[in-house]
Amino acid sequence: MNRGVEDPALEAVAAKAVALIPDGARVGLGTGRAAAAFITRLGVRRREGWRVIGVPTSRATAEQARKAGIPLIPLAQDVQLDITVDGADEVAPNLDLVKGWGGAFVRERIVAAASKRQIILVTEQKLVQALGERGRIPVEVIPFAQWPAMRQLKTLGLVPTLRMEPSNLQPVVSENGNLIIDCNPPEPLRDGTAAGLLEESILAIPGVVDTGLFLGTAEQVFVGYPDGRVDTLQRTRR
Repeated sequence: MNRGVEDPALEAVAAKAVALIPDGARVGLGTGRAAAAFITRLGVRRREGWRVIGVPTSRATAEQARKAGIPLIPLAQDVQLDITVDGADEVAPNLDLVKGWGGAFVRERIVAAASKRQIILVTEQKLVQALGERGRIPVEVIPFAQWPAMRQLKTLGLVPTLRMEPSNLQPVVSENGNLIIDCNPPEPLRDGTAAGLLEESILAIPGVVDTGLFLGTAEQVFVGYPDGRVDTLQRTRR
């Protein structure tokens, strides 16, 4: 995960995100290379005396946060987070997202929903004109529902593939004990309405836990470039 901190583009967006974190903040900590770069910088801020605490979205994130000296808390009844900082695999012009290529998207959604705002950190390669342009849209499914769910995903025009561990060719098991099915659409989703309809149809399939479509959740997206420049994309309020 720490490979991300060596990327100048990710370093730049991580620095911009850390500058948003006030002393005493409760922060949702995403998963992936962009989140790792942010956690590294947040750990430096913590060692400088900043009183921040975090809620991790995966075991890998929790391990890195502890090593960085960031205290962690569970999502208890009275916990509302000030901000969640995470990455994404695709960002559409309206700031709708595809997430989950790293597999933590269910917990990422829960943590984002418990936050006042969500900031997304990406490099320019993640920008697309339409969701699905780079391929797969992850879907988490309970194991018992694998085959019926895959059949119904095909009826939606998707090409579903069970995600496998490259090391042993066994199915990837999420931190929730479920399977991940990567679904390739026949063509990119034409707009936010099409993405919303697809999300609704997938979630209606029995046994589906969640999808990697994050529609309307990101307040801002920071886009990093190799020269250290950062663009800020802001969601337009309707």
